[in-house]
This record gives sequence, C-alpha cells and structure tokens, in this order.
Amino acid sequence: MSVVIAGTGMHPWGKWGRPFAEYGVAAARAALRDAGLEWTDVQFAVGADTIRNGYPGFIAGATFAQALGWTGARIASCYAACASGAQALDIARTRILAGLCDVALVVGADSTPKGFFRPVGGDRPDDPDWLRFRLLGATNPAYFALYARRRMALYGDTSQDFAAVKVKNALAGSLNENARYRRTVTAEEVLASPMVADPLRLMDICATSDGGAAVVLVSEEYARRRGLSTAVRIAAVSTVTPTFPNTVLELPCFATDSTAAAPPPERAFRASIAHAAYEEAGLGPADLSFAEVYDLSTALELDWVEDIGLAPPGEAAKLLRAGDTALGGRVPVNPSGGLASFGEAIPAQAIAQVCELTRQLRGTAGTRQVVNARAGLAANQGLFGHGSAIIAIT
Repeated sequence: MSVVIAGTGMHPWGKWGRPFAEYGVAAARAALRDAGLEWTDVQFAVGADTIRNGYPGFIAGATFAQALGWTGARIASCYAACASGAQALDIARTRILAGLCDVALVVGADSTPKGFFRPVGGDRPDDPDWLRFRLLGATNPAYFALYARRRMALYGDTSQDFAAVKVKNALAGSLNENARYRRTVTAEEVLASPMVADPLRLMDICATSDGGAAVVLVSEEYARRRGLSTAVRIAAVSTVTPTFPNTVLELPCFATDSTAAAPPPERAFRASIAHAAYEEAGLGPADLSFAEVYDLSTALELDWVEDIGLAPPGEAAKLLRAGDTALGGRVPVNPSGGLASFGEAIPAQAIAQVCELTRQLRGTAGTRQVVNARAGLAANQGLFGHGSAIIAIT
C-alpha cells in the first residue's frame, strides 16, 4: 500500500499579524478543495506545533480541528523545531500505512515576531543549540556565518557565489504566488545590502514570516475508490537523529574517554538525513528531478546541495555557476524560491516544501515548472537533532 498526496494548500507567506490558526485553516481548506474532499471526510488530523503562539500553538492539532469544526476525528500534535511539518506528515502517513485510517490532514502555521527568533523553553544545558546561544551569543545568523566562512576557507567559495544563490532563488520566488518576496534581485544588490554576520549580508539570510501550509494524504485504495488522482505518492520520509559520537552537527569528533572507543559515523548528520530517505525510496541523488532544501542562508543551500548528494563536498558552487541548480538547469534546487523568497514560518516549512514537490510532480507549477519531473526531495533539519527529508514520486 502506498500513500497518495491528494491535495495541497497554502496561505501566502508575509507579515500579516493575524493568529496562526487563521493561516492554518485557510491552508487546510485549500488543500481539501484541491483534493475534492470535505473536512468531514478527514479521519485523522495532525498539527505541527508553533511554540511562539501560546497554548493553542502547543496543541495545534486540536486548535485546527476546533477551528474547522469538531467532527470526532482523531488528532495529534507534534513539535520538532524546523522538522515539525515532516514529523507531522510522518505520523499521518504511518497511520494510513497501518490501515488505521484512509484520509489524513496535516497542517502547520506560524505567526512570528519581528527580528531574530528568541530561544524558548528555559535553560537547556544539555542542548548544544542552547549552549551556543548562551555561551557564545551566537544567534542563528552568526551560526550560519560560521558555516559560510568554513565554505570560503575549505573550498574557495566567495561572497559572489552566495549572492548568486539569492539571485537564483529570487527569480524562482518572483514566479510563486505564495512567496513573500516576489521581486528579482541582482548580485550587486545582494552585495550592497547591510552586513549582518560577516560574510553574510541581509539578503543572504532568510526572514521570519507568517504563513501556513497543509496536505491531504489518502491511501491508494481510497483514492481509487473515490476517483481521486494517484499521480503523486510519498516514497520516503526520513526523521533520523545524529549518530554518536558525532552528536553536535558537523563538528569534529574530539577524542575523549567517552568517545575514543566509538567509531566515527559513516556520514555527517545532514547527509544521513537524505541517505535514509534514498534508502527507503530505493532511489539515489541521480534519480532526482529537483530538490527543495532549507536555505536559511545562501551559503547553507550550497552545503545542502552536497549533503543530499547532488555534488561532492566543495563542488556545489560549480553546479551553481554552471546553472545546473537554476530553473531550467539539470537539477533545479528550490524552484519554489526557497526561504530566500518565503522567509521562515517554522511548523509550516516542511509542509510547504511538500506542496512544491506535489505541484512540480503534477506538472502544475506554471512558469516554474521543472520539465518531466518524476522525483523530488525536500530536506531540512530541526534544532537538537531533528532530521527531515521527504521524497515524492510520480
């Protein structure tokens, strides 16, 4: 049995200043319309939690179910930082595969404050991400800048390369009606924008945004029985965690009494996320028609291109310069426009990536369409060891 993506829906990204549930309900209704189903057809609903919007955000499944109208449907809520949407989708998919339901709705939405995301949840001395906030004062943009500096030092990437990522994604975003930023930019504009965390400038770093996304999943048998399209299916969902002793993302394994006897993991964390999805789907990087990756910064997109296997370490900028990852290129990356065009609405993000996979695989992405798209991968990673990779196929 396979799981079919029957419908997708989004609330446009922006800074609307309204309750997150409003965005989620709009996206859910759009996804149900797209699927040709009613809310009363949904047997299971999963909400990806937002931790910035009070108690309703912590119980997002119930919040959305109440807003749509109590029907007796079973619900769940989950939080996994930026991977929340992927875990929510995995819960729904698993329930369908177990034969416990035929129709599931997955919803994520966020209403975000202006500026940097603040750490929440109190002191977390066992969390390496909290430690970098507290001990190093390293906000996310500063963290991204360290990765960018590493690329420059190891591989010779330049600020011009990073700017080219923004130019590429802004062009794609200008063609996406749900994107927050729909203006093309030049490399000169990117390089002239204010410095935030050297070498990353304002236009190298994603914004924080309001937005919502939803998908309707159904069993293949149900889709055939109801005459729904079975064109797009989920081939894999990876939610892996890091492997000991390399438990801090991408940092080297320093020999200590506790780690000396442990062999190093075969792959770094981000690479292991994609590998697990490929293994489940029975596919490899060469099978991808396109990919959606988490471009929290322009430099980080280049890291992801390598992590998902589209290029060897240090080679992503070569693909970029050759136009291979642009619209019309050999394997477009972020044909939606990515976070560069949307900004980050945390619980909605992985679901929005699946919306893009679905549109591309259906052949309904308009001027952003990847020609003959057959398989797409969406990848991101949440703080404190949350993997997220989803492969959809047609």
